[in-house]
Amino acid sequence: MKITQIEQFHPLPRVRLVKITTDGGLTGWGETTLEGKPLSTTAAVDELTAYFIGKNPLYIEHHWQQVYRSAFFRGGNVLMSALSGIDQALWDIAGKHFGVPVYQILGGPVRQRLRVYAHWGIGDLGAEGLEQARKRLELLQKRGQYQAYKSGPGGFWRGHEAPAIIDNFVKRAYLMREWVGPEVELAFDFHGKMTPALAGEICHELKGMRPMFVEEPVPQENADGLRWVADHVPFPIATGERLLTRWGFREVLEKQAAAFLQPDVSHAGGITELKKIANMAEVYYVHVAPHCAIGPVAFAASLQVDAVCPNFLIQEQIDQGLGGGLLQEDWQVKDGHIDLPTRPGLGFAIDEEAVRRRCEYAEELGGEFYHPADGSVVDW
Repeated sequence: MKITQIEQFHPLPRVRLVKITTDGGLTGWGETTLEGKPLSTTAAVDELTAYFIGKNPLYIEHHWQQVYRSAFFRGGNVLMSALSGIDQALWDIAGKHFGVPVYQILGGPVRQRLRVYAHWGIGDLGAEGLEQARKRLELLQKRGQYQAYKSGPGGFWRGHEAPAIIDNFVKRAYLMREWVGPEVELAFDFHGKMTPALAGEICHELKGMRPMFVEEPVPQENADGLRWVADHVPFPIATGERLLTRWGFREVLEKQAAAFLQPDVSHAGGITELKKIANMAEVYYVHVAPHCAIGPVAFAASLQVDAVCPNFLIQEQIDQGLGGGLLQEDWQVKDGHIDLPTRPGLGFAIDEEAVRRRCEYAEELGGEFYHPADGSVVDW
């Protein structure tokens, strides 16, 4: 069996897909979306195509090593996102070749269904904002009876903010807890916007409502800053959506700087690397809650790894991750869980007509972000 063609598609905002075709007719799908860099991974996949044409798609580890190590400069978000999507597609082909879901050739499942969380929050304490939040919560409960949600402080943050700004977010967080009760988990994503001191201050205000975790309280470059927050906060800290490969997570684990890791299957190195990161985290009693804020192919790839990792905690899921009109059958959430996929490969049947038809791409994380008070550059 040999690879004969690699094609790329961009059917939805924040969704870039790669399709690999073999001489025997088997095809595999992967997702190469890299938020904020809408053209870069396309060029990277084009560059890698010359290597893959004519190769056996089942030599997945060999291909991973070749792509990662062959160039003098290793890694980086563009190369790793391109490799991640291709890796997913190769695993999709492998599962179809052997007639089983990918998790079966990763060692077999350790659970029968996979816990997911949805995005929901209260963005504004005014009447209109509260009504929007209630409608969103009702929709999610009707869709899948979710038992966990993630939100965030929103807005642009400086090194420190006035009490009114901090208090507004804290009030919204406690109101969320009041609405859903103590049986439901709530997490908060700070998007790396805070300094360690500000993150610590806000986290102490949140401790009474017992968050499942606070994600990326500080930027990802400094593990010591993250460790400082973790040492001063009485609930779990999570990070990892912008870290790449085992080597990118090594320092966080060695410093015990986070309780939960959030590698992204379309950035960190695909299915091959996501499982290795999870296995490495298990040694440190750290759980994984994989990041996935893009499309349904990446979501499907994440589920395959979630199924086989003993230290899996919960899977991120956004609305379009359930299908977005690109699958013949959407993923179904029941009581906050998704049943183990049963189809061979990544577990879905693609609607290729929809993939080819919907080709307008809009990158919602591109652009320029400035603080309204002084025009200084801020994090999204």
